[in-house]
Amino acid sequence: MIEIRDVTPDEYEVVGDLTVIAYVGGGFVEAHDPYTERLRDTAGRVEKADVRVAVIDGRVVGSVTIADPASPYADVAQPGELEFRMLAVSPDARGSGVGSALVRHVLDTAYDRGDRAVVMSTQPSMEAARRIYDRNGFVPVAERNWHPVPGVELTVLVRELV
Repeated sequence: MIEIRDVTPDEYEVVGDLTVIAYVGGGFVEAHDPYTERLRDTAGRVEKADVRVAVIDGRVVGSVTIADPASPYADVAQPGELEFRMLAVSPDARGSGVGSALVRHVLDTAYDRGDRAVVMSTQPSMEAARRIYDRNGFVPVAERNWHPVPGVELTVLVRELV
């Protein structure tokens, strides 16, 4: 069974490492990129957003950061939307439903808050993650795509709730 809950301070390092492994090890971010430190900084994320973990048999196997539009961790969320980012699943837990459980948790959180939509940004090369988003009803909104740095275009996906 997959348990989804708030991260605890004693798990910050594990979540930071897991997130870096998912993004750098997955080939989505270069190891020397300054963004790597932001991926690792779980404590910083917790101060300005919500960080949830997926736990199986007492072990953290995934995490996601959830940000409302006022958070500095929200890159594309507009009023009435909830944004998630830094979705990461341990390599040995991939294919076990952890990513889907985290995405469904974000959708449930947004619904409970009364938000009208959930938004997120993804890279075209994140094919496995994209399958999760597609299965959960996210659709691309091309006019909201953006470039965090020159040469990197992120696709914005939106899942309407109402």
